[in-house]
Amino acid sequence: MYVGILTAPFSRESMEVVAAFAGEYGFGGLEIGTGPGSKHIDTNTFTQKDADALRDLLDRRALQISSLAAYTNLTDGDPEKRKANIQTVHRAIDIAVWLGVDVVCTLAGLPPAGKDKYKVIEEDCAQVFPPLLEYAESKGIKIALENWTATNIQHLGHWQRLFEVLPNANFGLNFDPSHLYWQDIDYIEAVDKFAPRIFHTHAKDTEIKAHRRRWVGNHGDGWWRYVIPGLGQIQWGEYIAALRRNGYNGVLSIEHEDDAVEREEGFLIGKKYLEQFIAY
Repeated sequence: MYVGILTAPFSRESMEVVAAFAGEYGFGGLEIGTGPGSKHIDTNTFTQKDADALRDLLDRRALQISSLAAYTNLTDGDPEKRKANIQTVHRAIDIAVWLGVDVVCTLAGLPPAGKDKYKVIEEDCAQVFPPLLEYAESKGIKIALENWTATNIQHLGHWQRLFEVLPNANFGLNFDPSHLYWQDIDYIEAVDKFAPRIFHTHAKDTEIKAHRRRWVGNHGDGWWRYVIPGLGQIQWGEYIAALRRNGYNGVLSIEHEDDAVEREEGFLIGKKYLEQFIAY
């Protein structure tokens, strides 16, 4: 197992800047932001030549690519936007092949206004994902969905239904315990139940402000926030042990969304904390 970073906080900097930081401080790999206009991997313009240059850059910094991050709304209610977003993931699959990466991370999509998430899974996801999954399988690529709460896989019932509807072996999760924790969902049981579907993981913690929750209730605002691993309430030793017990030995990709900690400092705090549970 190793600690990596999602490059999103460096979105205005070049990959040279990202690689210099990650390489200097001994991170194991990068989850690289990908999409139209991305400064890291622009799915509209990226070529095989660009892929060769990126691989050379990362090799010189002893960095691997854990996944390509193509986080987009694949169930957009606007047919043209949906089509464009699907094309973004399709292109990310091609680029992953050029880079020798076997995981593309994306989202389960957001529910169109007024539509129940189960119905979106059974109707929209069932239509959108099969062609992408079949294409990805033909290229040796796995599709991993981050379980962001706003998307169609908010809770474990949604996860279960999605994989019943779409049982493809190359369809799984970019498992993020932070989205489960504040919903009071057991993230350890989720690892145990969905272990074969865990292709990638996000390392992001959740801080619970119990005094605020007692004031506004669990339907109120401001009683939880995402923080750097080790600065919240997630039990990372127990969580990492559950991953190991279930056969996962890949990346812990730090997703830095903690507005109380500077970018580089946050990544380094997270790395130092997580590495106490990882033997090198």
